[in-house]
Amino acid sequence: MTDASEEQQGPSAGGRPAEKPAKAPKSEQTRALILETALRLFKERGYDKTTMRAIAQEAGVSVGNAYYYFSSKEHLVQGFYDRIAEEHQAAVEPILESGEKDLTARIRGVLLAWLDIAAPYQEFASQFFKNAADPDSPLSPFSPESEGPREAAIEVHRRVISGASVKVDPELSEALPQLLWLQQMGLVLFWVYDRSENAANSRRLVERLSPVTARAIQLSRFRILRPLVKETHELLADMMPTAAGMAASGKPRRAAKSG
Repeated sequence: MTDASEEQQGPSAGGRPAEKPAKAPKSEQTRALILETALRLFKERGYDKTTMRAIAQEAGVSVGNAYYYFSSKEHLVQGFYDRIAEEHQAAVEPILESGEKDLTARIRGVLLAWLDIAAPYQEFASQFFKNAADPDSPLSPFSPESEGPREAAIEVHRRVISGASVKVDPELSEALPQLLWLQQMGLVLFWVYDRSENAANSRRLVERLSPVTARAIQLSRFRILRPLVKETHELLADMMPTAAGMAASGKPRRAAKSG
């Protein structure tokens, strides 16, 4: 019997050599290896007790090479944020493109997908959160360094709204995706401290929160609520935390630690 691997590597039916699956560039493989190693050590030793030198040693690369890809532990966590954002975008694509028009179902699907993606990292998520909760930390979800994954998440919520059958009040249409992202941040905080099995309480929160959120958005178009909607829009426009607004505050930002 011919070995399956030999069949795959042998000539194709047309006489041409079979094409091998394309490999990721070595630089991407090295970067991924360093990130995977860091996440494992964060889980085993804790974020604060894990050094860049230890990460490099465990990954089998030089310390200089580790710093080439990630200039600090904070940037490693940013790499983790980027990965979560990319995986979440891929996971919600079937939900957003399914033709489902019900706003509740779309909100629920997107939030549950995030819980699924983040589940393997819950054990040490609280270690990240104590740094992310510091407004001067580059790990803050509102920091300039977090702009990529933040904007990716907001875009997901923008698509949640645009693909639903609900009509959104024009006063809120621009700010609503950011508001839904802030709601997701609230879910993340709840999830970080959720010790129920398989984050069951977080999932129940999503199940109950989704229809309430959808209903509130639907009611925003009623004329009797227009004054409240207008005030809400003005409040969001003035007070919504943004990287630009934080930078303009004049408060010095904390430099990333080398780890």
